[in-house]
Amino acid sequence: MIPRRHLLGSAAALTALTLAGPLSAQSDAPMPVVATFSILGDMVERIGGKSVAVTTLVGRGGDAHVYQPTPADARAVSEADLLFVNGLEFEGWLDRLIDASAFDGTRVVATEGITPMAFEEEGHHDGADHDEHGDEEHDDAHHDDADHDDAHHEDAHDEDAGHDAEHHDDAHHDDQDHAEAEGHHHHGAFDPHAWQSLANARVYATNIARALSRADPGNAVIYEANAAVYISQMEALDAEIRAMTAALPADRRIVVTSHDAFQYFGRDYGLTFLAPQGLSTESEASAKDMAALIQRIRADGISAVFIENIADPRLLEQIARETGATIGGTLYPGALSEPEGPAGTYLDMMRHNAVTLTQALGS
Repeated sequence: MIPRRHLLGSAAALTALTLAGPLSAQSDAPMPVVATFSILGDMVERIGGKSVAVTTLVGRGGDAHVYQPTPADARAVSEADLLFVNGLEFEGWLDRLIDASAFDGTRVVATEGITPMAFEEEGHHDGADHDEHGDEEHDDAHHDDADHDDAHHEDAHDEDAGHDAEHHDDAHHDDQDHAEAEGHHHHGAFDPHAWQSLANARVYATNIARALSRADPGNAVIYEANAAVYISQMEALDAEIRAMTAALPADRRIVVTSHDAFQYFGRDYGLTFLAPQGLSTESEASAKDMAALIQRIRADGISAVFIENIADPRLLEQIARETGATIGGTLYPGALSEPEGPAGTYLDMMRHNAVTLTQALGS
């Protein structure tokens, strides 16, 4: 017969294990994180996998330029361990949302370490003026530096850099508040659409993996492995797009889009982008700018213009009617399509944009 004290001991041990069960399950729950817009959210999901639960504020097909935060968004931010943002003053509404949510987690600026392109006031960027090989060397050197930082885990430097990035984002905050009070959001002196460069996207991936690993060191190996695979896919796609664009004749490298979101793409692949609107879809094209653009299209014999999934197509349709140009297709500058669409992921988006452009320009 088993002594009573042994039965009591076994019961106590079973009770302890039963109570410990939910605690263990809770510790294995995905880490709650928030990303500000769909492209960044896709990157975080790709690197975080099942170890993270990602809430994306500006969803698929949504325009971050005109986004208005909701109470549900504030709750999601308040509950997040990490808040992934683009930076470069892209999210003009961000500081107000953080204040409203009382967020006490870590803000991760995905563009930290990227050298941003200056915004050109004339509303377009001539990528053909850049030496393509020089850009490649710069991008490769930058990538090597990012890898070097990862290899040495320079945490103190990275934390200081993260704080610097936040200060940079806040530098024009007071001016933005005044502009937004008037109903407008204006970007700063730099083009924030840095994800339109696959070289830059490698830096995004490195920053995301590093932040996830710091917040959840138990899954750091998973995050680093996912990022390595992701970066290799970016490099392969970059080579693929370079081959596509290299085949375009010199006189077929001018692209007309709705707003000025493709400077980085133009720089990397030697294309010239023209747009009636500025860096934001909220910008209004003046009659003078429209007349100059129409004259340029006629003078250069530009045969196709491209609408965007987040912009009103009527302006480009008007330009097409007045110049005789055709609509070459739909580009995705700052928001993904639905998963089953042509730009369901970031890599799908970049490939779709490149294929759409080269097919229309090369025909």
